[in-house]
Amino acid sequence: MSKLAPEDKFIDFSDYGRPIARGIATFLKNTKITPIHITLAFGVSGLLAIYLIFAEYYWAAAFFLILKSILDAADGELSRQKNTPSYVGRYLDSIFDIILNFLLLFSIGHLSNTPIWQTFVAFNCVQLQGTLYNYYYVILRNITIGGDNTSKVFEQKAPIAFAGENQKTVNVMFKIFNVLYGFFDRFVQALEATAHRSKNYPSWFMSLVSVYGLGFQLLIVALFLSLDKMTFIVPFFIGYTLLLPIMIMVRKSLNEYSKKSS
Repeated sequence: MSKLAPEDKFIDFSDYGRPIARGIATFLKNTKITPIHITLAFGVSGLLAIYLIFAEYYWAAAFFLILKSILDAADGELSRQKNTPSYVGRYLDSIFDIILNFLLLFSIGHLSNTPIWQTFVAFNCVQLQGTLYNYYYVILRNITIGGDNTSKVFEQKAPIAFAGENQKTVNVMFKIFNVLYGFFDRFVQALEATAHRSKNYPSWFMSLVSVYGLGFQLLIVALFLSLDKMTFIVPFFIGYTLLLPIMIMVRKSLNEYSKKSS
């Protein structure tokens, strides 16, 4: 099942690795390799990228960051092709993402002699950016007809495990997920308390917001690394957050315009 109905699809600038990811999933569909194996592989790819940054092999680090993005899409693709949805896999994917983001940014901050408070601010900015994008995307996925709506807009309790999963494991993974992401989710939801009531998410707007997706964020990091401009990464992501209130204002303006037109 696609994440979105055909009429709701948009150009997702953070999802550039999807065609390759789909090919990987197709190749692995009839093998014993599971989506969780792919999730573990993208975790290894992210750790390799961090190691290569310390070793000053910046082009190689950039390659493994892009590979991480591709594999991050491939695990979900494989799950859909094998028809094996998994909350454990979904939460593990998100847990790996935030841990790798933390390690990546603090490694870059350390190597570029950036004050630790600035690195901490940049990490929180990156997470808020990604949370805003995911918030809008999950809302769109839940209002579309014929799309994948396994992700919920508001997740306040552990979901019922899919067939083949252990409910206790799902409960534990949900608690870890909630600890790591709860603050960012609640913060964005407080800023955009009415977003889930709107059905006005045009393709151009979703494409705009997709520049806050994790894939695009990693692409930016990879670009700075390949240009040997690592010192710009932390301040860039702090400044990049200035787009967040603009995107929220645009979304609210679209909603007001829709009300007046109806």
